Amino acid sequence: MPSRPRVALCGAVLATAAALTCPAAAAAAPADRGWSAAPAPGAGAEPSAQDRPYFYLEGAPGTVMTDRLSLSNHTGRAVTVRLRGSGAGAWLALAAHEVRVPPRTRASVPFTVTVPRDAVPGGHPGTLVASGAGRAGRRIAVPLHLRVTGPTLSALTVENVAVRGRGSAAVIRYTLVNRGNTELTPRLAVRADGLFGPVWRRAARTLPVTLRPGRAVDLTERWPDPPDLDAVDVRLTVTAAGGAHASATASYPAPPWAVGAGALCAAVAGAGALLVVRRRRTARAGRGPGGDGADPGARPSGEEVADMTGELASTGSGARA
Repeated sequence: MPSRPRVALCGAVLATAAALTCPAAAAAAPADRGWSAAPAPGAGAEPSAQDRPYFYLEGAPGTVMTDRLSLSNHTGRAVTVRLRGSGAGAWLALAAHEVRVPPRTRASVPFTVTVPRDAVPGGHPGTLVASGAGRAGRRIAVPLHLRVTGPTLSALTVENVAVRGRGSAAVIRYTLVNRGNTELTPRLAVRADGLFGPVWRRAARTLPVTLRPGRAVDLTERWPDPPDLDAVDVRLTVTAAGGAHASATASYPAPPWAVGAGALCAAVAGAGALLVVRRRRTARAGRGPGGDGADPGARPSGEEVADMTGELASTGSGARA
């Protein structure tokens, strides 16, 4: 790795070459503009507002690409600028990491970007950062947009779906995971079905998140007015561009007190029906000689049996006489 004096010397050589290439432009620059960093224009021209505002490079995994950064010193004193990359900028190799730019001079710093062989196709944003030393202590970040070409795959999953809370405080929690190699903007649709049919529907809408490949995000969805006495299946369906599609479900059961109340009501109804049948049988048996003249020891006739069976059926109870 080159030492600092050697790096400074390399920067000075580049700056001198730029000044010799365009001395008139360098001499004409105002002294109060400080120094600047921007993508280098073509044909040795001086950077201007019409030049590209960022670097854009595109290549397949394993490709090596080149470009140049322009450092312009508009002051009457020399400035020292340190350079580094971040994000996809970490894939670049600079000709110098520290450049000394003489007064009213422009330096052009070449660099290469080597796309890793295992890089995921798609966009990879980065930054080339220039920081001034000493009295020139300012910082300029030049955007670097790198696109890796190759076959793309859009895939995602929805995981860890759960319903928390009750009533107006019910919330659906879930996790979205980008399983593909492209950036995704997901859309979510929600449906809830109870024992007796649909309970809730929410049409698909775009979520306010952007998922990069391999990233996961935890999200929540408020459920207004869920039922108190129903067992509901909640289904989340997520889609995204490129054919990505996934769904998952969670259960929202009735609270324990509701289940107990239902069982108690059923038991009370059954007991009431049984009591009605027994009272009717007692009334029939009590009709003796002093009543309707029937013989207490006689067996019931077929008509009477049919009447009793009908009475049992009308109560809805499963009790036997």
